[in-house]
Amino acid sequence: MQLVNQPRQRMLVVEDDAMIRELIVTRLELAGYKTFTARDGYQALKRLAEIRASGMILDLNMPRLDGFEMLRYMSSTNIIGKIPTMVLTGRNDPEDIRTAIGLGARDFMTKPFADKQFLARVARLVRSPPAPSAQEENVLHLD
Repeated sequence: MQLVNQPRQRMLVVEDDAMIRELIVTRLELAGYKTFTARDGYQALKRLAEIRASGMILDLNMPRLDGFEMLRYMSSTNIIGKIPTMVLTGRNDPEDIRTAIGLGARDFMTKPFADKQFLARVARLVRSPPAPSAQEENVLHLD
């Protein structure tokens, strides 16, 4: 019996620091994700048009187009609803967290990070929501 390979989740890592970008990519690839990278928001938007990302890891502090500007653009064009996004940043200001989540990021994590926690949260980020049961569908149609 041949096992069918499941397609790997495709993650876009948006980080301007090459060492941190490679660390994140290595962690994700060892966990079975297929990764793509971008050094800033402009490059990330180009990459999003080229690939079908399952999720995105986004830094806030980047040149040219930073993470907040990217989230604003993604929110205004409804891309944010299609690509689950985790902000991964060295910033730990509660206002930054509120702003990022308010712009549509699904998760916010600070650097440095523990591998196990990071991978658990990435898995949760890209997990498909469960399909509604027949009973839930009927309730939804009654409204």
